[in-house]
Amino acid sequence: MMNLHAGPTFPLCLAPMVGLSHVGLRRLIRHYMPANADTLWPTEMLNSRKIPNENLSRTPETLKAANETDLVPQILGNEEKPISESVKILVQSWGAIGIDINMGCPVQKALKHNYGVALMGDVDYAAKVVEITKKNSTVPVSVKLRAVGQTESKDQSIEQLIYFTGRLVEAGADWITLHPRTAEQQRKGKADWSQIAELKKNLKVPVWGNGDIQTCDDVFKMISETSVDKVMSGRALAARPWMVWQVGHRLGFHNPLALQNEVVPITAEDEGREYGRALSLFIDFCEEEFMQKAQVSEAIVLRKILFYIKTTHVWLEFGHTLLSLSTRAKNLNELRQLSSVFFQSEQRMFEKTELRQ
Repeated sequence: MMNLHAGPTFPLCLAPMVGLSHVGLRRLIRHYMPANADTLWPTEMLNSRKIPNENLSRTPETLKAANETDLVPQILGNEEKPISESVKILVQSWGAIGIDINMGCPVQKALKHNYGVALMGDVDYAAKVVEITKKNSTVPVSVKLRAVGQTESKDQSIEQLIYFTGRLVEAGADWITLHPRTAEQQRKGKADWSQIAELKKNLKVPVWGNGDIQTCDDVFKMISETSVDKVMSGRALAARPWMVWQVGHRLGFHNPLALQNEVVPITAEDEGREYGRALSLFIDFCEEEFMQKAQVSEAIVLRKILFYIKTTHVWLEFGHTLLSLSTRAKNLNELRQLSSVFFQSEQRMFEKTELRQ
């Protein structure tokens, strides 16, 4: 097990995302990981009320590959009994090496139950959730959260954020991940990295940064500007899973084991070709992990892959055409054929997109 307090050796990791951060995507990104690099791996957001009653080896959100390690599942919850039961199952039976508490989800379904970012409305309540989780965990506990809501000034917002996160650390949080957008912003507007820098200056625990990480350059820019301990990327890393390869290449890590004789994609055309290869692998990995190993229906797996394409196609110059073609597929073989035809023509990837889809 890696030393979470010392920090993993690799500066980039995947963000927990509903519908995306499952075993298929993790396996795809691992395919591109440098051979001698370590990082941490999330799950999708897991509801603590559901985990105790689920078969984790059959539930799509908790499936893991046979050789997966360094998993830090993200849980959603606010009550001691389900949190306690879920944490013990995830650590003792499932193999988690850390637990991440979601205080950043802004969707109405979570807000209705005082989950996710709703916890940021009451610092005592939020600290209690951390305390409960920590009390029932034998592994480190982290919190992923957003910026505080609107106040009279930016300085006041920073002050409130530092106070809020300080209380979480006092309650037992071993590290904090900040996505510096408010719940109202969701993914719109620009992430305010200066808030990450302020947390890093003021907290005694590691601080991770999330938001607007779309390229390899963005990873190093965030580290330079904020001194953050680790950088987290979500949809852009899903679209560009070889970003871990690019980062590793720049840092002098060995090429991924599966790609020893390959050259890291750099140009827009290189990345367009790599997207096609990655999509083909993603389809194979999802079929193997979901259908062959866990008997998940092909219809569900097809929906998962289509959701991936819907989320990531905006980085492709003609991604709307790929999405349109993909929706015609009635099964995985048809999807393979349609995407193969699409990528017979040269494709290009945009460096950046608005990230609002």
